[in-house]
Amino acid sequence: MVNIVDGGAKPAAQEMEQFLPGEGGIKYHIQPRKSDNEQGLGNTEFNPFTHRDNEHPTSDNETLTHLLKASLGTGILGMPIAFMYSGIIMGIFATIFTAFVCTHCSYVLVKCGHKLYYKTRRTKMTFAEIAESAFQKGPKWCRGFAPVAKFSILFGLFLTYFGTCSVYTVIVAKNFEQLIEHWTGSAVSSRLLICALLVPLILIAWVPNLKYLAPVSMVANVFMGLGLGITFYYLTQDLPPVESRNYLVLGTLPSFFSITIFAMEAIGVVMPLENNMKTPQNFLGLCGVLSQGMSGVTLIYMLLGFLGYLRYGEDTQQSITLNLPVHEWPAQAVKVLIALAVYCTFGLQFYVCLEIVWDGIKEKCTKRPMLVNYVLRTVLVTAAVVLAISVPTIAPFMGLIGAFCFSILGLIFPLRLCHCFRFLLSWSSIGTLDSANTIGFCGRTLSSASAELQHLSLAPSQPSETLLLSTPKWHLNKFVTRQRS
Repeated sequence: MVNIVDGGAKPAAQEMEQFLPGEGGIKYHIQPRKSDNEQGLGNTEFNPFTHRDNEHPTSDNETLTHLLKASLGTGILGMPIAFMYSGIIMGIFATIFTAFVCTHCSYVLVKCGHKLYYKTRRTKMTFAEIAESAFQKGPKWCRGFAPVAKFSILFGLFLTYFGTCSVYTVIVAKNFEQLIEHWTGSAVSSRLLICALLVPLILIAWVPNLKYLAPVSMVANVFMGLGLGITFYYLTQDLPPVESRNYLVLGTLPSFFSITIFAMEAIGVVMPLENNMKTPQNFLGLCGVLSQGMSGVTLIYMLLGFLGYLRYGEDTQQSITLNLPVHEWPAQAVKVLIALAVYCTFGLQFYVCLEIVWDGIKEKCTKRPMLVNYVLRTVLVTAAVVLAISVPTIAPFMGLIGAFCFSILGLIFPLRLCHCFRFLLSWSSIGTLDSANTIGFCGRTLSSASAELQHLSLAPSQPSETLLLSTPKWHLNKFVTRQRS
């Protein structure tokens, strides 16, 4: 190799530099790619993962358990009717696409967090703190919006998960209400049942941290697994041919995405789970906790949605458990198991709300902070129960909030963080998916919100039919674009 040296003390040219034009001296230089240390993202003395100090860190398996429980919520029972709204073939591809986008956006959020750990020399950050730091470290024009970004994330997360806790309370009460009416032959007030759940919900909210909440999540997974297992048994009986179902339905696709996103999206628990991990670097990667969890969730969602719609067709109910014969004891067991699984899941959903409020007031509670923390837990649970009692058919409203808030928080906002923080992320993380996700899911959010507003004005009077959000059934056949018979 020929080394070209300038008259001064300039370093020798790179290998390809001798082929570049120049005017007497060296005008162009090929700069080697800087490592993360040279970029100031970290140094040999600071590693956010080894310096992280958690009093009760969770293992990879415990974190995977929490992630599965957060994603496998009650919304999975609405996948059959979601497939009815999309068509049996379209539902498969749309579920895979939705899961891929949700996982990618969660990956981007955690990746931004890991980069910011080095940049800010912090060992853990919440979703809102990542948003604030990304805006602060981004271009000058967006730095002034850092407080607004943080507040928007906190407000959206609290609103979404607090409402979800109220919906979970209603769903537990509705399942027991159906069983009590069947066993006793007399009607019982759903508001009375919701009120009776106050003490059990307070007890599960008093679980101190995610470490001790892991066994509860495992129990919830077992109950949900048993309930789904019995449900799958019913779904595989007397299946009609696939040709008897709609392949593609365009007019009600917004309702499909609304149900799927509301059920599958777990952006609010991604960073709390990562922050409590013993080995947070294992959260990402091709075989990381996030990929493993979402792969299993996607498979279960597709299978239940496909079989449920194939089995019941146009008679598919808003919750697949409503299609099960109530006079048979296995179907009754499903309702009990699902109700207990939702109850156990309440603690994980509540943890997000608690962290948001507690982080805002803990610095002011220097005297007896533990007492204040448990009083706060009690007050929040009571407020969620009061909201559920006030509106025991709250699910349509929560479907609207879920379709809107989860889409913005979980799909659109992580990509906006990439724009503000793109100088620390590779373009492969924000390439074609950036524009596709933003445009496509912005349109999906608006159309879903429109569909859910229409549903609110046409919601049936029977509360049992409003447990999961959807467009009215009469809306389906009107927009079928392809049907095989």
